[in-house]
Amino acid sequence: MNRRRLSAAALAAVLVLTGAAGCSGKAKTGAGDKPAAGGVKAGAGVSDTTIRLGALTDMTGVYASLGKSVTQAQQLWVKQTNAAGGICGRTIELTVRDHGYDPQKALAAYTELEPSVLGFTQFIGSPFVAAVKQRIDGQDKGLVIPQAWSASLLGSPYVRTVGATYDVETINAVGFLLDRKRIASGDRIGHVYFEGDYGENALTGAKAAAKEAGLTVVEQKIKPTDNDMTAQVAALKQAGVKAVVVSAGPRQAASLVGVAAAGGWNVPIIGNNSAFSPQLLATPAGAALQKDYYVASSALPIGSTEAGPAALASAYKAEYPGSGLDNGVVAGFTAGALYGEVLKKACAAKDLTREGVRAALLSLKSYDNGFGITHDFSDPKAPSTRQSVIMKPDAAVPGGMKVVKEAAAAPAATTFTPAV
Repeated sequence: MNRRRLSAAALAAVLVLTGAAGCSGKAKTGAGDKPAAGGVKAGAGVSDTTIRLGALTDMTGVYASLGKSVTQAQQLWVKQTNAAGGICGRTIELTVRDHGYDPQKALAAYTELEPSVLGFTQFIGSPFVAAVKQRIDGQDKGLVIPQAWSASLLGSPYVRTVGATYDVETINAVGFLLDRKRIASGDRIGHVYFEGDYGENALTGAKAAAKEAGLTVVEQKIKPTDNDMTAQVAALKQAGVKAVVVSAGPRQAASLVGVAAAGGWNVPIIGNNSAFSPQLLATPAGAALQKDYYVASSALPIGSTEAGPAALASAYKAEYPGSGLDNGVVAGFTAGALYGEVLKKACAAKDLTREGVRAALLSLKSYDNGFGITHDFSDPKAPSTRQSVIMKPDAAVPGGMKVVKEAAAAPAATTFTPAV
């Protein structure tokens, strides 16, 4: 997920809130953990009848569209799970807080919910996750699945991303262009990227892939508020690049592709997983996006005919007939389903405490969520996969994306070590 740079004042507010909420150096020891129904040890958020989880989302801010899709998909997962009898003899309860992508609200919502939930099925806003990461690792120890894929979030047993990190994903994106012979050793490739964690982590991947393949990266750093890519297209065209990677948001990707097409500059452009939205297909850039634009992702798109995405699309449309399909639905549902799998493992081990959940996740070494990629969660310092699916916009497909290359890891991605 792409994210906006916090202002100095907002970041200061985050740090103040984090310090106020988590100033104690004492870690939670589990003294309140107790035997519960079925002989299963239980702790925060778990009663004899209920497992309570939290969701910290953005329903009214800059990522409102993503937040809505992710949250509704997780509410669907809860409904399906409870209809099937729940987990460990308990129903799942999901408590949602909308922080509107405001740092003070995000940290206040985390502080409010943390004592009463087992963990969080989502936390939108990697700056906010990063602000409480030390507290999560040190004293809270509740499993958090963020909707973000920066390598900066690696290394924690409790903050776990689902999918390839942006650096690995970018290596796979460049690898796709090499495989298709759209670029070759000696070529220059452009990289338009957001300043900050997301874009700069992706740039690390682009440089690693370029070094391996004998390419040169021509950088164009932008701000999330930069929506017109005319200057960037002109600079990259002047530099003679043969392809472009875009690690920004949907709006920037659409401008980049649209401006290039309008100027008759025909080069392949490929983005990270957050650089597309199906709503773009109804804009003037829609035709150009369907011509030579690609997206790397850690899951099959919602419009795939494979069993997992097809079943989810059908169930989601039935539950939310007024909502469109996008890959936020996949991201939200797969995170919820992963949490469910972890809870089942913890139940089998008779330990539904936060430490029991951590141990259960570490035991998942070959987790197939039905969306095209198998994940390994046994090493917190490593992404759960090094593979990416390559997709292409297509207005004729539900969700607006079709697969052009099945899940695979570029050779450079298999040997690359993300910086934790």
